[in-house]
Amino acid sequence: MTGATTNHNIIAGNFYKQFPTKINNEDYWIFMSYVRLWISMYSIYIYPDVMIIKDKPMYEGKGTNTVNNALIIVEVLSKSTRDYDRTDKFRFYRSLPTFQEYILIEQSVYYIEQFSKQANGEWIFKTYESGSDILNFCSVDFSISLTDIYQRVDFDLRED
Repeated sequence: MTGATTNHNIIAGNFYKQFPTKINNEDYWIFMSYVRLWISMYSIYIYPDVMIIKDKPMYEGKGTNTVNNALIIVEVLSKSTRDYDRTDKFRFYRSLPTFQEYILIEQSVYYIEQFSKQANGEWIFKTYESGSDILNFCSVDFSISLTDIYQRVDFDLRED
């Protein structure tokens, strides 16, 4: 998203720097806003705030700026994107066979929504609302505290 707030950028950056590239001897790749995700079922490109890929990126087309195999997607919500992130964008992401987990992070309060795909294809929803909460991922062996995600965020700033 162009024109993101400083809080938006801080949150995405905090998540990016905390996520390990190796978990249980498996490789993970983490990308931020400028690598786009191809959604073939809908013939669209989307730029997630943060996306995680297991093993190696699978590229769409001839370049290395478009991938199609996101495992986890993190979106930092803003007034202008909040509804789209929760509805159409989530529907687009769910069409990816590799997609297993969706994390939505509010930028002005401690509040995270987690959607995790189950083996039967159903999605489980969970919320986190306190700085003392720990976000536990279902698709990878990784946990992160909300304090770490929101480190240096100024909750008094107005969201645009």
